[in-house]
Formats: sequence, structure tokens, C-alpha cells
Amino acid sequence: MRRLTILWRSGLPLLGLVLAVAACSGPGPPRSHLWGKVTCEGKEVPAGIIYFDPDVMKKHDGPQGFALIRNGVYDTRKDGRAPGPGPHVARVLPHDGIQGPELPWGRSLSKEQTFNLEVPTQDSMRDFALVQQANTEPGQQGP
Repeated sequence: MRRLTILWRSGLPLLGLVLAVAACSGPGPPRSHLWGKVTCEGKEVPAGIIYFDPDVMKKHDGPQGFALIRNGVYDTRKDGRAPGPGPHVARVLPHDGIQGPELPWGRSLSKEQTFNLEVPTQDSMRDFALVQQANTEPGQQGP
């Protein structure tokens, strides 16, 4: 009986903490889903990732987003997390999609490319057209 009392007393503060955290966590800041095509020199980008970073140079501190690129398309509703509305810098990292050891998206097709964009308050489409650029950083493997 004494064990049960000790367990009850030690578990009660933990239960209170869990309830307090659950009550304080709301839906979070607003977000806007993005989707579209990603091409490099007119060809579909087979794989990769896009990061939507808040543009701190424009004093925007909303939430970051990301989306995986699969067969030339990306969609934060399916493979990612929507960014918040406002000015962002999109960082696109294109890959060939041929997986290998320590290469989950395959080899890099081009160095990271950035685009300034204004994420609207409503969900919307945004395509990215990349230009072939050689990788110049150590550890990057280009075409």
C-alpha cells in the first residue's frame, strides 16, 4: 500500500506538467502551404529539398518551412512543413535521386540556389527554375 501511495504522489506532479504543456500549446503561428515544379535547365529535378527561411534582412521572423522534391515537384502539404506568410529566402538543393551510401537523395546536381519570395497568406503554387551551377564547396559531389 505504501508503494502505491509513493507512486501516486510522484506521478501526480508529472501528470500536472503534461496537462500544463498540453494546455499551453496552441495551433501555433499561421502557415501557408506551397507547391509547384522544380526544374534545372528545363529538366525535372529528381530529388532534393527546399528550405523556406524567414528573410531576416527584411526583419521577418516567422516560421521556417521545408519541402522534399520528388520527381520534379514539391508540396508542403505532403512532404514538408508550410512556412509562415511574409518574406522568405527559398534555398533549393537539387539532387539526382540515385541513392547511395550516405547519399539519401543521390548526388548533388548543382550548388544550392536561393530565391527571394513573398509567401502569401493563402496556400499557393510557386515553381522554381534552376540554372546548372558547378559545386565548388569541399565535400559536394556534382555531376
